[in-house]
Amino acid sequence: MGDVYAEKPWLKSYDANVPPTLEYEEKTFAEKFRETAQKYPEKTAIIYMENEITYRQLDELSNQLAAYLIKIGVKPDDVVGLCMPNIPAHYISIVAVQKAGAVSTGLSPLLTPHEMEHQINDAKVKVVITVDLLYGSVAAVADKTGLTTVIYSEIADFLPGIKEKLAKAYIRQTALGKLLKKVKKLDEKLSAIPSVEVKPVPGLTVTRFMDALKGMPTDRVEVKRSMDDLIFLMYTGGTTGPSKGAMLTQRSYMCNRQQTLTYLDLTPETRALSAFPLFHIAGLALGGFSMTNGATQICVPNPRDTHFLIECIKKYKPNIIVNVPTVFFELMKQEEFKALDFSDIWFCLSAAAPFPPESMKELESVIGENKFIELYGMTETSPVTCCNPRYGKKKAASIGVPLPDTEFKLVDPETGQLVEQGQPGEIAVRGPQLMKGYYNKPEETANAIRDGWMFTGDVAYMDEDGYFYIVDRVKDMVIVSGFKVFTRELDDVLVKHPDVEMAASVGYPDPERPGSERVAAAIVLKPGVEKSEAEKEKILQYLRETVAPYKVPKRIEFMDQLPTSGVGKILKRELKDILKGEG
Repeated sequence: MGDVYAEKPWLKSYDANVPPTLEYEEKTFAEKFRETAQKYPEKTAIIYMENEITYRQLDELSNQLAAYLIKIGVKPDDVVGLCMPNIPAHYISIVAVQKAGAVSTGLSPLLTPHEMEHQINDAKVKVVITVDLLYGSVAAVADKTGLTTVIYSEIADFLPGIKEKLAKAYIRQTALGKLLKKVKKLDEKLSAIPSVEVKPVPGLTVTRFMDALKGMPTDRVEVKRSMDDLIFLMYTGGTTGPSKGAMLTQRSYMCNRQQTLTYLDLTPETRALSAFPLFHIAGLALGGFSMTNGATQICVPNPRDTHFLIECIKKYKPNIIVNVPTVFFELMKQEEFKALDFSDIWFCLSAAAPFPPESMKELESVIGENKFIELYGMTETSPVTCCNPRYGKKKAASIGVPLPDTEFKLVDPETGQLVEQGQPGEIAVRGPQLMKGYYNKPEETANAIRDGWMFTGDVAYMDEDGYFYIVDRVKDMVIVSGFKVFTRELDDVLVKHPDVEMAASVGYPDPERPGSERVAAAIVLKPGVEKSEAEKEKILQYLRETVAPYKVPKRIEFMDQLPTSGVGKILKRELKDILKGEG
C-alpha cells in the first residue's frame, strides 16, 4: 500500500492566500509584542466593559508588572501560575511573564483542591497571579506547596468610578462567583455591594495587583530568551491520570501563531470576541496570537453570560467570534442573538469539542453561509494543527485539513501500520508547532512522540480531498465481540433524534463475555420530553433502524446534564464512573 498521506492531498484544498510552507520569523513572544506595540501604540488592544486599553498602555503596564516580578525574585524559566477569568490583569500578566523571561501556566478555577495542589507542585510554581474571587482556592492549598507569593487583581481594576461598582454587581451574578459560593442576591443599591475578603496566610506574601504596579517603572523590560526556551507549561486534562505539563517553546508557539494567522488570513484589523478562557490553551492561543498581531480583543469575564456576549456583538461588531460548541448552542436559543446584524462577521470558529452538522446549518442560517469554521488542535501542538479553509470549501463534521508545514498520517493503533484512505486510524501529527515534551515525564514523552510524530490518541479518517473527520478517542473506542464501535459516531447519530438534546456513549465490561464490552448511552432529553421506558424504547428503535446491531446500546440512562470540562468537552471518564455508580 502506498503512503497516501505523504502525497498531502489536502494541499489542493488550501485557499489561494495559503502557501504549503512558510518562512518563520526568529522572534520570541516578547520581541514580537514589542514590535507590535511600537507599530500600533494608540490602537485598542483590549476592551473591558466599555473601558479600552491601548497597546501603549498594555506595554507599559506589562513592563511594570515584569519589573515587579523580577524584584520579588522571579528568574528566567521560573513558572508563574495564572488563575483568572478573562480580565485585563490576565492579558497584562501573560505579556509581563514573557518580558521577565519566565514561563506561565494556566490554573483553571475549576480545578479541585487536589488538582490545584498537584499542578502548583508539579510545575514548581512559587508565584500565582489570581483574582480576589478565586484567591481562596489558591490560598487553601498554599501550605501544601512551595508557593511564596500571591498577587490578586479585582474585577473592578481598570474601570474608573461607578463602573467599578457596576462590574462588581455584574460579576456577583456570574457562574464564576457561584462556583466559589461568593454570590448573594444583588442588592438594588450599589453602595451595599460587599467586597471579597482576602485573608492573609502565614508564610505567604499577598499583594494587590494594582499595588504591585505602583512605583514600578514603565521602562522597557525584556529578559533575553531564545526560540528553544520554554514559553508556556500548559497542563493536559489528565484524562488518563494526573494532568501532565506540555512544554511549549517560543519556537513551537510562535510558529503556530504564524501558521494560524496565515491560514485564517487574520490581520491587525481583526476584532475578536471569544469566551475561551485564557487559562486554557485555546484561549491562550487566540489571546497571544492577537496581542502579537495588533488585533483588538473584547474581554469576556463570564463565558456563560450569553446576554453579555450578545451585547458585545451588538456594540463592538467583532469580525470573528470564537467559542466552544456549547456557547454557540446557548446563543442560538436566544432570539436576540438571531436578530443581530452579522454583516461585519468574517467567521465564527468552534474548537475543543465536536460540532454537530445540523447545528452548523442552524448557525449559518443566522450568521451567513460559509461563515462557520471548525478546527482541531491539542495542548501538545501549541495548539492548532488542522482547520477548515476560511474562504474555501468547509465540510460538515470535518476538522478540515492540516495547516502549512503540518503533516498528518493515520495508523492502526494495534499494529502501527498506515491505514488506507477512508479507513479510521489514530492521528499522528508532525510539524514545527509540536511541544518539546511532557515536563519531567520522559517515559510519557517517549510514548507520545515517536520518530518526530505526535500520536494524539484521536481516531479519524481522511476523505479523497484530504479532509479529516474525528470518529473517537482511542481509549473511548468500544470493542463489542471483536467489532469496533466509535462512540463519537454513535453520539452523532443519537443527537439527530428529535427528542435528544445531548448524548454520550461509553463502553463497559460485558459480564457474559470476558474481554468484550457493551455500549451504554447517557442522554439529555430536550425540554418537555418525559423520561420514561417508552422514550428509551423509542430511541432504541431509532438506533436499530440506523446503526449496526452491535452498536445499539445495551443500556440507556437519562441525565439532566452530562459531565463537562471548563471548555465544554464531555468527560467520558467521569461519565463511566457515574454509570458505574462511583460518581
